[in-house]
Amino acid sequence: MPLLIEGKPIRTVLKWQLYATVASMLIAGLWLGRHGALSALAGGFINVVAGAVFGLVATHSRKRTAGEALVGLMRAEGGKVALIVIQLWLVLAYYKQIMLGPFFGTFVLTVIFFSMAIFVRERGQVKR
Repeated sequence: MPLLIEGKPIRTVLKWQLYATVASMLIAGLWLGRHGALSALAGGFINVVAGAVFGLVATHSRKRTAGEALVGLMRAEGGKVALIVIQLWLVLAYYKQIMLGPFFGTFVLTVIFFSMAIFVRERGQVKR
């Protein structure tokens, strides 16, 4: 069965984002209760979903030339940013009990993890 997201760096970073989201959710849940946990979950989930969409679009874009590869990456990044904005708006508009600390803390943490994809090699080793 072929992988939907072929690049190991993207798959690795998505795993890191999921681990960070779960850890933040548990910490916020113990510290602030149910709404703290749900807020942290929402903050992390926004970037996990956007990162997965980025990986899907980038993986399945045409890459026969450098120009096509660049266009595919720009489409993937544009889709990721649009999805983040839409999800942020939905959560902030409809989740009235949101706790902003855990929400934005986990959101920023998962953004940082996504930017670390450039340090992951295809073989799974971290560049030094």
